[in-house]
Amino acid sequence: MSEDAKADVPAGEDTKSDKKQDKSDKKQEKAPEEQARGKPEKPREAATKGEAVKGKIAELEKLNAEYKDALQRLQAEFENYKKRVEKEGYSIKDYGERCIVEKLLPVLDSFELALKNTSDHEKFKKGVELIYAQLYSILEAAGLKPIKAEGRFDPYKHEALFQEKSEEDGVILQELQKGYMLKDEVIRHSKVKIGRTIK
Repeated sequence: MSEDAKADVPAGEDTKSDKKQDKSDKKQEKAPEEQARGKPEKPREAATKGEAVKGKIAELEKLNAEYKDALQRLQAEFENYKKRVEKEGYSIKDYGERCIVEKLLPVLDSFELALKNTSDHEKFKKGVELIYAQLYSILEAAGLKPIKAEGRFDPYKHEALFQEKSEEDGVILQELQKGYMLKDEVIRHSKVKIGRTIK
């Protein structure tokens, strides 16, 4: 636009091109600021979000304290339980030992009587047989059973100490020491001599 034309436009009124130029200049000024800080948040929204975060933190801290308290109580209860079990374990062991000793006292009495009759061999022999029967009945009542050492060798019940030439392989030829089971568990294997076929 020429200088004469600009002079004809009344003061305070811009032409269309001037308005466009001003708007583009203002946009360029605002653009870097908005890019730098992103979309501005409204103050009310920011305050609400801050309160929500504070509330969540407080809730988590409370939950953490509850869990910590529960864990400490559980640890204390477990320590008490351990002490109680140890104490009960000792008392059960003591009770078991007392029961065994009480049951064996009559056997001890019988030994003493047998030892008084050592001059009479027949009475001494009968005394020893009586002691054996007493002791065996006590152990049998507790669940003790002898292991049969005859027939085929069973590695779960027998222990082979010797081998001897035999017509049949893996057959027990002789019992060297009696084995026992307590209820259904082997507490001592029978020590045996077994036969082996040698080719």
